[in-house]
Amino acid sequence: MTRRHIIFSLGAVALSLILKRLYNPDKQKQAVAPVEQPQQSLFPNQDSASPSTTDVSASSKAAIWSVLQQGRGYVVLMRHALAPGIGDPPDFRLNDCSTQRNLSDEGRKQAIRTGKAFKNRNIQVSRVLSSQWCRCLETAKLMNLGAVEPFPPLNSFFLDHTTEFKQTAQVRQLILNNRNTPGVIVMITHEVNIRAIASDIYPESGESVVLRVNRKNKIEVVGQIRAM
Repeated sequence: MTRRHIIFSLGAVALSLILKRLYNPDKQKQAVAPVEQPQQSLFPNQDSASPSTTDVSASSKAAIWSVLQQGRGYVVLMRHALAPGIGDPPDFRLNDCSTQRNLSDEGRKQAIRTGKAFKNRNIQVSRVLSSQWCRCLETAKLMNLGAVEPFPPLNSFFLDHTTEFKQTAQVRQLILNNRNTPGVIVMITHEVNIRAIASDIYPESGESVVLRVNRKNKIEVVGQIRAM
């Protein structure tokens, strides 16, 4: 065997040993799956049970109620309880409930359940403001969270949007003025009014949007409370 052949053979053997060492299926390390830690509850001492029928997770529900328990500068903007139909009859008159779309029996029960939810969680309500529409006033009274103050800026502009800008500005100003007020302010209003402030949210009857003023002096949505 020539010297060239010997050198070539030794090189081939060395290369084979190197490749075998680099790739040995029997000694490959197996991937270790990460251990999933149990999720900690944000509020371990709070009962997650709730009378509300909602698709929000228990921790989210607990969180929004916990926020309201802090009770400073928060506003609950709620759509009136269930009142079947859309808009109001053609002969609508503000001071005559018989000419308006009113709460159903289920809507009245819904309003009572909502009020109890606030009381059961010890939410301190400083003021209750309402649209002058009968379905809103009745919702507010059945919630029984305090004296109800009719507040025209919360009136529906479903059939007349010419007042939308002025009314929305007045509601926003009230929220800004109460950024540091102790207790929660509850406002009972209509879907169109809520959408004017929280444009991406379409609340169903009895649902609420929780608002506050942030550090940049802007009104922001903190969360939602689903219908009870």
